[in-house]
Amino acid sequence: MITTKQRAYLRGLGNALDPVVQVGKEGLSENLITSVNLLLEAREIVKIKVLKNCDLTAKEVANSLSSATNSDVVQVIGAIIILYKKSTRKNFKHIELP
Repeated sequence: MITTKQRAYLRGLGNALDPVVQVGKEGLSENLITSVNLLLEAREIVKIKVLKNCDLTAKEVANSLSSATNSDVVQVIGAIIILYKKSTRKNFKHIELP
């Protein structure tokens, strides 16, 4: 679980990112969850866009993805989601949280 101060710091980092995953009409498939999990392991912070043709709301997608990937929801604004999970890789420059 991340604190409010850490969440604010991660929101600042996430604003500069471009969405790398899009959730569309197929919703939350196993491939999508696997992709997000691999991206979180590689980057630690991921920005996701929920398209208009998705049956789920952005908050539902964020909660489902965070529980499926054991990550923290940093922010949900409109159709944009930012997730964070500390990487388990060694020799990796981790995001230093305040």
